[in-house]
Amino acid sequence: MKSSSPHGPSADPETRLLTDKLWDAVARADEYAATELVLGALDGGAPAESVLLDVIAAVQGRVGEEWAANRLSVAQEHAATAINERAVTALSLHDAARTEVTRGRLTVACADGEWHALPARLLAEVLKLRGWKVDYLGAQVPTPHLITHLHRSDADAVALSGSIATRLPTAHAAITACQAVGVPVLAGGAAFGADGRYARLLGANAWAPDARAAADRLAAGPLPRPRPDHQAIDDLPHLADQEYTIVARSRPALVRTVLAGLEEAVPEMRGYSDLQREHTAEDLAHIVDFLATALYLGDGELFVGFIGWTAGILAARGVPARSLSPALGILSDELKDFPRAVDFLARGTDAVSSFHRTTAGKNA
Repeated sequence: MKSSSPHGPSADPETRLLTDKLWDAVARADEYAATELVLGALDGGAPAESVLLDVIAAVQGRVGEEWAANRLSVAQEHAATAINERAVTALSLHDAARTEVTRGRLTVACADGEWHALPARLLAEVLKLRGWKVDYLGAQVPTPHLITHLHRSDADAVALSGSIATRLPTAHAAITACQAVGVPVLAGGAAFGADGRYARLLGANAWAPDARAAADRLAAGPLPRPRPDHQAIDDLPHLADQEYTIVARSRPALVRTVLAGLEEAVPEMRGYSDLQREHTAEDLAHIVDFLATALYLGDGELFVGFIGWTAGILAARGVPARSLSPALGILSDELKDFPRAVDFLARGTDAVSSFHRTTAGKNA
């Protein structure tokens, strides 16, 4: 598989070489070669934290980029992620990763519904290397289970990871619940925004852009103590209009309605195979999920950004971006009584048109 190098230009030559070799192993789905590379680097004296963050995390970032560009299938992306997870496990068992506990106790978890566990796992291992006792709970942790664990563990803080923005409503519930039992929350991951805006909006006690920054923040001193009377509605008073609740609850019906309407608006869809219809329904479900999340956060730019990203994903797969517009139009008709939703959908439609004009100009 041909690809550009997965590392940044600032990496030192040894790190660049190791990253390139690991990418080659992952691209070939060779887990034995991948783990041997990681263990060999540790045997050679490479710092475990650097291998985790400058090598494995860099390769995983490239995996996502290659999938988005349609150079990796979903199956290949899953296999590559699994290999990187095994590489992390191998590293964690190496003598170079064995450290004594010299700090307090932390819980690292993903929000309920968040299945991208590798960023949280990387953070957990970095925190262990820095002397913390870490309870790593993994992916998709239901909030009641998280709170039960906190009652039993006496954790100093929770590091909550989120990669997909549609999990932010459940992340908000987790943040509020943790704070209600007196445990502060550090939020991190792509879901919370590149600048942490959604972490702040949802009342997290701190935010970090990556695992190294999160470990630095936790080492710098205790997180601010939670407000005992904090309620989720305090962060998002616009939820009183019920638009989020109604759209989220209507998701299955909205997907069915839009799918049926598209067969009238886009005649070629009538000849779709069952698999093509299934993929279209999945895409529509994601659109409704992101619309609902944007309504929850009160941020139309989240939806517009997702639509622009989706247009790029479809274009990479040979599907015209303008095919999104009829779907957004049908959704707008169905939600005509919800002004915020209609506004977000109109802005999404404008984004599709802009994308189409830009790509048409490039192809002219």
